[in-house]
Amino acid sequence: MARSSSGITLQQLQYFVEVAAEGSISAAADLLYVSQPTMSAAMKDLESRAGRTLLLRSARGVTLTSDGAEFLGYARQVTEQVELLEQRYLGRPPSRRLLGVSAQHYSFVIDAFVRMVKTSGAAEYEFSLRETRTWDIIEDVRTLRSEIGILYRNDFNRSVIDKLLRDSGLAFRPLFLADPHIFISRKNPLAARERVTLDDLAGFPRLTFDQGANNSFYFAEEILSTLSTPQEIRVSDRATIFNLMIGLDGYTISTGIISDDLDPSIAAIPLDIDERIEIGWIGQSAIPLTEQAQRYLEELRAVVSDFGVELID
Repeated sequence: MARSSSGITLQQLQYFVEVAAEGSISAAADLLYVSQPTMSAAMKDLESRAGRTLLLRSARGVTLTSDGAEFLGYARQVTEQVELLEQRYLGRPPSRRLLGVSAQHYSFVIDAFVRMVKTSGAAEYEFSLRETRTWDIIEDVRTLRSEIGILYRNDFNRSVIDKLLRDSGLAFRPLFLADPHIFISRKNPLAARERVTLDDLAGFPRLTFDQGANNSFYFAEEILSTLSTPQEIRVSDRATIFNLMIGLDGYTISTGIISDDLDPSIAAIPLDIDERIEIGWIGQSAIPLTEQAQRYLEELRAVVSDFGVELID
């Protein structure tokens, strides 16, 4: 794409940040009270000035190209600095959009999110929390739809996950190590046990989170994904998996960290295997975290430390 001799404007950067966040030119136009043709023309002009394709357009909306993801990192830094200047010297209110988090299905992620929102002090805010598939978490952070992603790593998936993160310009930062547990209904016959073995789980349906088109063992949310089991049910959300634990005495394998307030009917029982689960957060390698993201990670560490797990500095 030929580069325009004109410079990039602040308005174009602000438009681009909103288009990337919404994943839609028309949605961003509605949000900013401009016409869709005006927004579309602004994006085409921005790409001309940048000399490269930043957005891939389809009937479902827009996604960032690799150049677009890199460009978005710089655009956000510029627009955030302008917002800070306007807040300090013009008395403008802070931006409503404060933080996006994408995560695998962990209740401690929600606990920390609740604490962060309560302590944010903002009169108006717009946060986002997406419990989603492993591949989508990485894609969300790559395209800066979310600033932080939360997922697990172990000896089995480490090399694949790390390579994908490197190729996406992302980095994994460990948070804590956890011993594997099974999550089951408190009415399950195994709920009275102090520990369970893999043999104890025979006859109970294994519940796993579906990974969609990227349903590789390496992207599974649960350890021992390659272990064969005669009864398995894949689900897409946490409410469903808990209902199946109660209705079918199913189980899933996770960290053992579960909130009694959020999930009072579910018990965590240690699983007797020689393996550990490493939970960490992913973010852009070249872009520093915002203050709000740092606050969220502080709350996350505080939540998991209450369970006595081994935090990693």
